[in-house]
Amino acid sequence: MKTLALFLATVTATPAAAQMHDMHGMKMPGMAMPAKPAPKKPAPKRPAPKKTAPAKPAVRKTTPARARAAKPAASAMPAMDMSPTAACSAEHAAMGHCKPAAGDATAPPPAISAAADPCPPEHAAMGHCTPTASDGPAAPAGTDQPAGTAPPPAPPTTLAAARFYDPATMAKANRMMRDEHGGMRFSQILFNLAEVQVRNGRDGYRWDGAGWFGGDIDRLVVKTEGEGGFGDRVEAAEVQALYSRALDPYWNLQAGVRQDLGAGDKRTYAALGVEGLAPYWFDVEGTLFLSDKGDVLARAEAWYDQRITQRAILQPRVELNLAAQDMPGSRIGAGLSTAELGLRLRYEIRRELAPYVGLSWERRHGATARYARSDGDRTGGVSLALGVRAWF
Repeated sequence: MKTLALFLATVTATPAAAQMHDMHGMKMPGMAMPAKPAPKKPAPKRPAPKKTAPAKPAVRKTTPARARAAKPAASAMPAMDMSPTAACSAEHAAMGHCKPAAGDATAPPPAISAAADPCPPEHAAMGHCTPTASDGPAAPAGTDQPAGTAPPPAPPTTLAAARFYDPATMAKANRMMRDEHGGMRFSQILFNLAEVQVRNGRDGYRWDGAGWFGGDIDRLVVKTEGEGGFGDRVEAAEVQALYSRALDPYWNLQAGVRQDLGAGDKRTYAALGVEGLAPYWFDVEGTLFLSDKGDVLARAEAWYDQRITQRAILQPRVELNLAAQDMPGSRIGAGLSTAELGLRLRYEIRRELAPYVGLSWERRHGATARYARSDGDRTGGVSLALGVRAWF
């Protein structure tokens, strides 16, 4: 009876033992499991005053049935080989769980160094890698340059269309493009002043305008200005025909002839001057005149358009005329002959048409004032200016 019970216990215990897995003792190939922490030792007790014999360790008795059940369990779960030469799969090596042995065919390829491995933007955004200098934004090219004094980049010398068209066709198209984009001919007529001057005792009029025709570099310029009184002939008038050559984007050199009209001597002058846009947007003109009689005159003008609103513009203006000698026939004295200061406020109905109102102060100096008094003319004063500024 005892033999039958022992046989049944052995048969039933074998499958159960085979299915038992010691999870604490199981290790995957190449996986290093942390060591089981040692149990905390209790604080040492003070030795008893009486010596006692050391206690014998308790011996756990193993029954024959338990011993026989343990053997099949060991055979069902073979022990993992944790030696350094154990096989290291590519998946585990990639996760850093083990190091492949030398010569292992399943070993993954060596990791690429950070300096040589490109860092994709999506990986860099997740913090998985740091982009190298070559992965950063491209260096500025063409006109996309930071502010500074560095020289401009060289313009391109090749055309993409030249790979498909013959040189003659490309040259013709290039000429047409230059004519239509910067090489065209333009024209403008501008009257900066066209006004009636209301004075104390005598009203008059005045004009100052110019027109030009040409391109960005070379132009033909015609200027005219003059003044007079109502009910009387024109006191002074002149017309200039000038060739204008651009020195840079802001300044032009002008040379030509000037012809005087009006009440004085009708003399002809050679003219040489410059005009342009000074810093802070001041329009400036300066001209020297040499007459056919050897007389030398000079003129300087400047004005500034101060925009108050999109349509209201205040323009201060100054003009000085000088002479190197007395010119009795033209009623001009040596030195500073006349000076004019004006302040005009215009309202632009359109850019091309702007009526204005302002004040103009004029003064004749030196011998020029003496000539005016001898002729019964006024030597200066303040005038109310009512006029229109127009261009087309």
